[in-house]
Amino acid sequence: MSDRTRKVPLPGSTRAPVVRAKLEGKADAERLIKVSIYAKPRMSPAAAQARAARGDALLPGKRRYLTRAQFDEAFGANPADLKKIADWATGNKLKVLETSVPKRLVLVEGLVRQFEEAFGIQLYVYSDAQGGGFRARHGDIHVPADLAGIIDGVFGLDTRKVGRPRLRRSRDASLPIEAALRETRSRDAHRSRAFAKTRGAFFPPQLAALYNYPPHLDGTGQNVAVFAFNGAPDGDPHGGYRLDALELYFEQVLGGVTPVITDVRVHGPGNEPGPDTKASGDAGDSTGEVMLDMCVVGALAPGAKMFVYFTEFTSQGWVDALHQAITDDNDISVISISYGNPEDDPDGAWTRMGLNVVNQAFAMAAARGITICCAAGDDGSSDAVAHGGAHVDFPASSPHVLGVGGTKLVARIGPPPRIVREVVWNEERIDEGSTGGGVSAVFTRPDYQGTAGVPPSVNPPHVIGRGVPDVSAVADPETGVEVMHVNGRHLDAIGGTSASAPLWAALVARLNQGLKARCGFLNTVLYTKCAKGVLRDITSGNNGAYAAGRGWDACTGLGSPDGVKLFKALGGKTRAARGRAKKRAAKAG
Repeated sequence: MSDRTRKVPLPGSTRAPVVRAKLEGKADAERLIKVSIYAKPRMSPAAAQARAARGDALLPGKRRYLTRAQFDEAFGANPADLKKIADWATGNKLKVLETSVPKRLVLVEGLVRQFEEAFGIQLYVYSDAQGGGFRARHGDIHVPADLAGIIDGVFGLDTRKVGRPRLRRSRDASLPIEAALRETRSRDAHRSRAFAKTRGAFFPPQLAALYNYPPHLDGTGQNVAVFAFNGAPDGDPHGGYRLDALELYFEQVLGGVTPVITDVRVHGPGNEPGPDTKASGDAGDSTGEVMLDMCVVGALAPGAKMFVYFTEFTSQGWVDALHQAITDDNDISVISISYGNPEDDPDGAWTRMGLNVVNQAFAMAAARGITICCAAGDDGSSDAVAHGGAHVDFPASSPHVLGVGGTKLVARIGPPPRIVREVVWNEERIDEGSTGGGVSAVFTRPDYQGTAGVPPSVNPPHVIGRGVPDVSAVADPETGVEVMHVNGRHLDAIGGTSASAPLWAALVARLNQGLKARCGFLNTVLYTKCAKGVLRDITSGNNGAYAAGRGWDACTGLGSPDGVKLFKALGGKTRAARGRAKKRAAKAG
């Protein structure tokens, strides 16, 4: 038997049988589906990452990121490998829709029965407790032996849900928009719109003031990607925003401007806002998450252009959206991701193959100078895994992203604004969530955390892996963010690390603008040059298995933002400093 006809298991593709769902039967053999086949990069992952990491320890202004040609050489696929995959697909009567060297992608289309035969699998249909349907397999994907060393991953055969929003709602009732507008009009224009406060939550400009964001910066010149996931192919498609509601929020409630917004549809229906009710949320409507992310990024970095990448809650949705944002012509500089799953999910949401390909995409992003901010989870150190033990959330556990944890914030809004107390967010006793964080069971401890004091995992055999999170920001919904509901009729107080991640994404956009350089992968500089005296160290509280303390901890990382201090530590100069420099230069001249 030749290597062309002999099939072998694709490493990392093993899926366990589906649990907690009802088997409905075999998948429709005549259904037309699309499958993404990823080739290995031309360089080995270790060599490519080492090349990309050479400048990670430098301040942003001194870095040189890969050109497109260099990027394709390091991270892109060998065109000959793509042709081999495409020829094999065509030989199996599958239609090749796209091949891409930078994405390493061969996108193919065919009938379910054709894919079953080509990959040596059987596909089934299941229904979950919410009434949604999905396609699934168990066991390995099989590929020809001569392609086994070429193919990195295959996605789109199994459509079980991967990822969920990291959002929590306050117990407070919604605030009617009329009341919010009366409040803003009751004081002078600047103070009311920037500092009005009606309950425990904060408006984004208040948080910018409390976290000392550089006030002369607004993200101008930056392109920020907000990832928006809505329904799987057979699930609730809802998830999106209404522009008129956002315009009312940015312009009337906050007295600012609406940023330029561009939709990018990767998979699924694109912008499809749902009603954002409890019932719709339980059925998979992610509209509240999308509105939260956009309100935070748009309010805190209004000069930046916002690109909303719509994709599905599937492994294919994740992988394709990441490669799209990293390689397309939108020149993305920051990505905000407020979704995740336990990295070692016992229900098999992620395969090892999926984790590897997504993690490689994050390394690719770092090589392009893209900062990725990921929510660390809202279910404490357990990450809502039913069988017990401690778990961390992926993608926040990737060593190539900025994992963002959550705090509870008590503050006086001024003037001047002042933080009174900030502790670990943990309200699990009243079923209101707690920041994720802990020690990865999948990823080893990265070099940049070598002196951070990452503890052994509380789980046997107590290894020391990647510590999560890296940084933090407010996440308690009772002290969270006031954002516009999609109906445009009221404001909701929202928290969760879904709020923390875009808070950091907006800050990075402002830093990029002021530094006139991309921060890119920030972690190495944060741990080596900003570990003390720059961020707000959170020393009180716990998330269950892990406690806060001085320095880095597995609840809030290195701490919450002090934007101006971070800007200076990264090589930025404030207006006052630039003014003093000009005066010195004038005197010297």
